[in-house]
Amino acid sequence: MRDTLGVLLAGGAGERLFPLTRDRAKPAVPFAGQYRIIDITLSNCINSDLRHVYILTQYKALSLNRHIREGWGPVVANELGEFIEILPPMQRVSKSWYQGTADAVYQNIYSIGSEEPKHILILSGDHIYKMNYGLMLQQHCASGADVTLATLPVRPDEVSPFGVVEVAKTGEVTGFEEKPKETKIRSPFNPDMVDVSMGIYLFNTDILLPELIKDAEDPDSKHDFGHDILPKLLGRFKMQAYNFVDENKQRALYWRDVGTLEAYYEANMDVAGVTPVFNLYDKSWPMRTRSYQYPPAKFVFGEIGRTGMAINSIVASGSIVSGSVIRNSVLSHDVRVNSYADVDASIIFSHVNIGRHCRIRHAIIDRDVHIPDGTVIGYDQNEDRKNYFVSPSGLTVVTRDYSKYENPVSAEFLQDHSS
Repeated sequence: MRDTLGVLLAGGAGERLFPLTRDRAKPAVPFAGQYRIIDITLSNCINSDLRHVYILTQYKALSLNRHIREGWGPVVANELGEFIEILPPMQRVSKSWYQGTADAVYQNIYSIGSEEPKHILILSGDHIYKMNYGLMLQQHCASGADVTLATLPVRPDEVSPFGVVEVAKTGEVTGFEEKPKETKIRSPFNPDMVDVSMGIYLFNTDILLPELIKDAEDPDSKHDFGHDILPKLLGRFKMQAYNFVDENKQRALYWRDVGTLEAYYEANMDVAGVTPVFNLYDKSWPMRTRSYQYPPAKFVFGEIGRTGMAINSIVASGSIVSGSVIRNSVLSHDVRVNSYADVDASIIFSHVNIGRHCRIRHAIIDRDVHIPDGTVIGYDQNEDRKNYFVSPSGLTVVTRDYSKYENPVSAEFLQDHSS
């Protein structure tokens, strides 16, 4: 892996995750209480011993940049030439923003070339999965491939969001279909499944860089790896498929694109469950993130009807569950839930204060939101739409502009801390 450069694409606008991406980049959206989405891919990099990584950012990247700088800079050894480094758009070869995934890499071609890597691994910063990229590199080298792309088997009725990959029995890629409504292609390894692209590509550098230059000069190109680069390489260079090997070690393969509110919500609900499919507690494949200096989570009061407790939930450090009940939910850092409140099947971001007697369910509460006493969210969609964002599936998202709460500190908070 010392001859491999990871290029992590983290510049997408993330429209489908609105309003969570209104003020932050999609890879910077919190996940599972204490992580950001990008932490999952970066943890895969470190666990795979990939320690030369460029992160290409673009939209609303301030919080993402800060998270990478403070959380991931200390992980690698700079004195050994290792780095996890952010590359914002510099317009060295173009006067425009990134026009596609391939154009994002092309616009940083000088920075990439200066590292003189033998291989370039293209990654995305908004997927949840566990993968050892070193195994993919081993197959790439052993097969003599010029390009290797990671593939995932899915059912034929699930192919429409994906790029379908036609694979021969030898593992060589013979064709593509870009997000078809249906396909007759089947996996040679399982005739009931279809192989689709995971958006993870491994190139020999001497193949990729000239192709990026050609693509940049093509006025008809969308400058996208899946749409343009890979189809143009097909038949000219040896292209292999790498069957996803899941380090999550569950019966079913786990790979999630959390680019929509519903997919993001379900992935968080999974990790809060009794037996989550995505295991955060596997010490052999640790998930890393930025460290925050908060005290441990705290649960107070044990009176009848006023018991501080969390059931089937994740509660991050610095949070206080004060005489309230949390069920099937994810609480990030520094959350305060006051007495007699009930929170069910919800995701609460950092620095949120939920007042007394609140009832919240099937909702996402963005950071720095202060919910006034007695507020009810998630029980009546028509009422929620008057004040909050409600997705087509009925998921309520509360952001700072939608909250009417003026005072960030509740009366109970002052009373309980007066001593």
